[in-house]
Amino acid sequence: MNIVRKSLLLVGCALASSESYATNGDNLIAVGPVARGMGGLSIAYPQDPISSVFANPAAMCFGPYCPMSEVNVSLTAFLPQVSASVSNPFDPSQTISVESSDPVYPIPSIGFSRPLNIGDRDRWRFGLSAYGVSGMGVDYTGTALNQTLGDFAPLPEPFASAPLATGTETLLQIMKVAPALAYQWKPQLSIGASLHFDYSELDMGEGPSSGTTVGYQLGMLYHPHKHVFMGMSYTSPQEIEYGDVLTDFTGTVGSLSLEAPQQLGGGVSFELMDKRLVLGAEAKWINWADASGYREFGWKDQWSYSLGAQYQLVPEKWTVRLGYNYGNNPVTENHGWDGSFDQTTMMPNEMVNVQGNMFPRYYYESFRIIGFPAVVEHHGTFGLTYQVSDRMSYNFAYLRAFKETIRETGTGLFGAPTVIESSLFEDSFELGVSWRY
Repeated sequence: MNIVRKSLLLVGCALASSESYATNGDNLIAVGPVARGMGGLSIAYPQDPISSVFANPAAMCFGPYCPMSEVNVSLTAFLPQVSASVSNPFDPSQTISVESSDPVYPIPSIGFSRPLNIGDRDRWRFGLSAYGVSGMGVDYTGTALNQTLGDFAPLPEPFASAPLATGTETLLQIMKVAPALAYQWKPQLSIGASLHFDYSELDMGEGPSSGTTVGYQLGMLYHPHKHVFMGMSYTSPQEIEYGDVLTDFTGTVGSLSLEAPQQLGGGVSFELMDKRLVLGAEAKWINWADASGYREFGWKDQWSYSLGAQYQLVPEKWTVRLGYNYGNNPVTENHGWDGSFDQTTMMPNEMVNVQGNMFPRYYYESFRIIGFPAVVEHHGTFGLTYQVSDRMSYNFAYLRAFKETIRETGTGLFGAPTVIESSLFEDSFELGVSWRY
């Protein structure tokens, strides 16, 4: 199978991805069952091409498959559980609570790495991966949350047709095709870089809009001791403008620029007990606070931490993994805001400007909390590998993102106290196959 055929296969796989949920903000903690089973550990100790290209392209030079080539294919089933509630605008003592539609979201991924015949064959490696990397959304269609104010009481226009809450039907999905190149500069040091070709789709209740962009990632892996690995990587910000996705207070449909933020990460891993045991720790900074779109919706920077362990129960046959990942909730909680309307002018007492689109404060806050509740923080993971032969293995990973809730209080549309709340927890199961040749 040549590189052209592999590239076409990867692109097809990526474009076939459906919407996905994610766990550090709206990013996956890792790609591939091996890295995910270790809590996302993939900057200092990626063990396959797919996690190397995702987290640190320089690591392709130190993969356990070297100097051979390897192909990885995996499929993740993501099962989010999302719920939301708002106070009844006419009776704050009553709460309207609903659950989002919870289908299973499939996320395919595929990648490979191979040596290049450039000078010293063992120094250069090429890799290519395609995967769904980021996304989120809710679907409260047909629930009590997806009503108009006129459904609760007789009101004049425009209040009668105004929604009870915004953000009741949203979707964000981002897919990447990433070619990568790595060079082993010295026996203990490799450097690498990858290009990120992104395709994304965003729906904020006005129908889907799509776009593309290009970014890059740089990486380094240092192997100072035969049992120690140290890695660093940087990913550039990647911005896409989506047309006709927002309707503001005046009824004007506007655009929104949304930027996948820059990221900087590093980590260290240790091989012990003649490589039967691997322990590692990593940290990553995600710059949501300066990313277009996320900045306007009040997201703050996030630090995520990964701890992972791997142990060969039966050498060259069965390997088990455990991991933990923590990422602070990036969605800021706002309290004490005024979401009411002036009874004389019928205008909002507070307005919020989102890239030139003006929103009443109540609807701005309900969209932030209900539409994209990326609030989970603690993740536990488990992984397992069965090595069929020297060339083939089957990999499995399970992730649980434990339930978190975000809750805001303010003044509602008609001057009464109001509460907006969302909760989220997630399960995911991933199966993969690795083949060396």
